[in-house]
Amino acid sequence: MAAPLKGLRVVDFTRVLAGPHCSKTLRDLGADVTKIEPPAGDVGRSGVPLVGPMSLYYVQQNAGKRNISLDLNWPEARKIAVDLCRDADVIVENFRPGTLARYGLGYADVVKFNTKAIYVSMSGYGQTGVWRNRPAFAPTIQAETGLTEILIEHYGEALSEVRNDACSHADVYTGLQGVIAVLAALEDRHKTGLGQHVDVSMAATMLSVNERAGALMSGLDVDGEPYALSATESPIFDLPDGRRLTIASSPIFSPSFVSYCAMMRRTDLLSDSRYATATLRRANLDSLMLEVRAWILTFSDLDELQAQVSEAGLAIGVLRTTQELAESEWAAEWGAVVDVDDRNGGTVRMPGPPWKFGRSTLPAAGIPYFQGESNAEVLAEQGLSPAAINDLHQRGVIRHRRTATGSFD
Repeated sequence: MAAPLKGLRVVDFTRVLAGPHCSKTLRDLGADVTKIEPPAGDVGRSGVPLVGPMSLYYVQQNAGKRNISLDLNWPEARKIAVDLCRDADVIVENFRPGTLARYGLGYADVVKFNTKAIYVSMSGYGQTGVWRNRPAFAPTIQAETGLTEILIEHYGEALSEVRNDACSHADVYTGLQGVIAVLAALEDRHKTGLGQHVDVSMAATMLSVNERAGALMSGLDVDGEPYALSATESPIFDLPDGRRLTIASSPIFSPSFVSYCAMMRRTDLLSDSRYATATLRRANLDSLMLEVRAWILTFSDLDELQAQVSEAGLAIGVLRTTQELAESEWAAEWGAVVDVDDRNGGTVRMPGPPWKFGRSTLPAAGIPYFQGESNAEVLAEQGLSPAAINDLHQRGVIRHRRTATGSFD
């Protein structure tokens, strides 16, 4: 069976991470994605490490997308972009609000000639409002929406200095919210025959995916209990063989404390006055953790430990590097890692799709295209002759280069 989104035509104006992650997900579900790259190139191409001329950061977010490079300051380039948008089912962009409108490619322009287009705009704070023009990157959005403060409060004195999170959550979550919006808008189009503009805010995304936001905004006193279901306070333990693991719950949380006692078969701790409340368990956490750590060190077999932990309704996870997971038996069975052409004579390992469909067949990983590599192919599909395409290239209307930082061909 064909991929779920086979036949869906996507025009991709995005760059760096949030937008490319959205269009890459659509591509991995079968959509035909054409990326329009500006003359300066997607800054994601400079992300290290590089294999030959190709950035692995760029490969992960863009493999499988056709690529044309247009200088939209030229009217001929704008016409090419308009023609692509005329035939598009979905248009995705993550510029600052109003940027594409200056080139006649905003939603108000596109809807005049393509009423079926689903036009997704991703930005820091949305297309309207007092913060619409503020620059936005994952670290700044995570700072503005409370995530960074949660991180600092969580580690407290354990931090030698305040730090940002290691991952760009605001970008990838926003990209996925963009995908959800596309799928919802497609369903609406099936009913109405009309597309629509979808405004996706990074800041609103980060608020919506914060599982403790409702609790934090309530202002209620939780009497020492961890917020939500305590997963964020899950402790890390050492095993006798030097490996580390985590148990996905905090012993401070009252329901989890009961499970911890059952796990260790230490019902005596339930009546220990030091641990009678969450506030007391937090104050006496060091002594409680000594009990748990000593118990874990009695196990030399991970399967036996897992069995006893599971018996109490808890779960463990061994701390692994990303590379260790990629080399695991599970990764091979699932197909969690795929080989992608590095355009340098070899292949590189990239994350595979996170879905398995019962009837649909997903496309192969695809190659990462050089900037403007699909110019001739895409423009020929629009009816331009080889001579006309060469003229556009010579005049700099379209661009083509094969290196991350080198000159244009």
